[in-house]
Amino acid sequence: MSDAAWRKKLGDQAWAVLRHESTERPFTSPLNDEHRAGTFLCKGCALPLFASRTKFDSGTGWPSFYAPLPQAVATRTDSSLMMQRVEVHCRQCGGHLGHVFDDGPKPTGKRYCMNGVAMTFRPA
Repeated sequence: MSDAAWRKKLGDQAWAVLRHESTERPFTSPLNDEHRAGTFLCKGCALPLFASRTKFDSGTGWPSFYAPLPQAVATRTDSSLMMQRVEVHCRQCGGHLGHVFDDGPKPTGKRYCMNGVAMTFRPA
């Protein structure tokens, strides 16, 4: 899709995050407080990304998970803020979701810190 088509489909905030690697303000996403059983999907293409059972409250202000669903995400090194971070993208549409850090809970020790505006939620 063209950039204009993505913007029309997603809306300004989700377009900025998914297509231009922006970040939503912390504590602004309703998905941060979503605790029902279900699945978090990519807002760009509806690929299932995270099961609700892997979500935890990281206190950071963004929805956080300790593991993605199999074959849901891809990662790459991000050096944009004068430091090395691991950027997380939707494996299907390439949309930017957030970053993954090594300070999460067991069993993985990972914290997938995701932009809520880049996802939707489907209850079980």
